[in-house]
Amino acid sequence: MTTTQADALVVVTVTVNGSVRTLRVPVHRTLLDGLRDELGLLGTKTCCAEGECGACTVLLDGQAVNACLVLCAETDGHEVTTIEGLSKDGLTDLQEEFLNAGAVQCGFCIPGQVVSAEYLLRTNPSPDEEEIREALSGNLCRCAGYQRIVSAVQATAARRCGGHD
Repeated sequence: MTTTQADALVVVTVTVNGSVRTLRVPVHRTLLDGLRDELGLLGTKTCCAEGECGACTVLLDGQAVNACLVLCAETDGHEVTTIEGLSKDGLTDLQEEFLNAGAVQCGFCIPGQVVSAEYLLRTNPSPDEEEIREALSGNLCRCAGYQRIVSAVQATAARRCGGHD
């Protein structure tokens, strides 16, 4: 069997959720597929595969990105944080507020929503409603729970600014 360029494998060393991982993947493998298929991290959801829905949002070197639009090979030497990495010590305050606000309906979009919201709060600790809606505009929710999601982000911002756990 001949090997074509598309069949070529690359070795990628990436820090995922604080652990250095080495993957041997096809050059065309997306970060989304690598996380799910190679590492078994199923919290990052597969949906549109076009960067339109936000279900696959992860942090790449601290920046929110759609994992379906990033190749595994591009992450060599970088750091990726998934929803599992945000909550490795139990629920975060943001996740608690999502539950408190009733923002979790079917749950499919929630990992991407939480990662996007966490990125927002890290870069803007006191966003107003318009800024929250803008920051989450790349995350689609078919259950239309947007107001509850916004409320959860607002509650988390208030909680963090007030110093309450």
